[in-house]
Amino acid sequence: LFDGVYPFYPQQRKAAVFDISTIIVTVVFLTLACSFLLITPGIRGRARLYWTLRVLLSLFVGVVIVVVQFTGDWQSGWVQANTSYKSFSPVQVSADIGLHIGLAGVNVTLRGNPVEQINETINYNEHFPWSFGADYDHSYSQGLQKGLPSPILYVAEKFSSQSPCGVHRQYRIAGHYASAMLWVAFCTWVISNILLSMPALVYGGYMLLATGAFMIFSLLSFSTVRNSPMCLIQIGTSTLHVAYGGSFWLMLAIGLLCFVAGITIVAMHHLNLDLLKTFFDLREDKAEEDQEMPEVFINPHFVSKSL
Repeated sequence: LFDGVYPFYPQQRKAAVFDISTIIVTVVFLTLACSFLLITPGIRGRARLYWTLRVLLSLFVGVVIVVVQFTGDWQSGWVQANTSYKSFSPVQVSADIGLHIGLAGVNVTLRGNPVEQINETINYNEHFPWSFGADYDHSYSQGLQKGLPSPILYVAEKFSSQSPCGVHRQYRIAGHYASAMLWVAFCTWVISNILLSMPALVYGGYMLLATGAFMIFSLLSFSTVRNSPMCLIQIGTSTLHVAYGGSFWLMLAIGLLCFVAGITIVAMHHLNLDLLKTFFDLREDKAEEDQEMPEVFINPHFVSKSL
């Protein structure tokens, strides 16, 4: 032993806490937000508040659209049960079993209650991908070879292509099209920011409406999985049920926010354009002041005497 650890043998895998892609996207958008906050002292008057509100809300919408591509809680569920821990063993453990379904795959969590039982640390979080280009059945076979705990393999088997449940294809296609709709929504979000900064306010409002529409389309695409009856996931004497998770409801809220913002901009363009220009710091008096020439110098040698 070296400090109580076998130095030449692989250590037990630890449960994942954060997704690396989520961290990268969050850091990028936080960097943009912090960069803007550094220049806000240079904006005078009430326009500083308007600029801060617009930029932070826009960045929040953008980061949500990208981050939910990698989250695993579009559908989720937990259950506490007494279950067998390993195959061909009568030993049972008390554990919390979690199922987290995302656009690209499923995460199965097994956490002991307490974590230390039968001289082992029971804390697993295994990911099984089903996105295009990934082989779910191969990942499941690798789990069998590694000897993952029985509850994880039992739940993961429900989503395999060979399972009698038959939900693998539905989840895979629904997640693929939901992801595609979100990338289109991200593109329309970028275009809306460009139009609002040009400024072409009414067209920026239309693109915000398009952004919200594509976000709602992604939710409708993912919700088609409800059309496939889900197999009963019975663990011990308890049943694991799944429901829409945080990412689904967050996308719904952001989509409705884009709808409200787009409708407000379009309505203000037709009803009260001056107020809309004030919010976007485009007042006509400011533009006239910028175009006003305080003094004009004329060279008399180049001016005709008749004039």
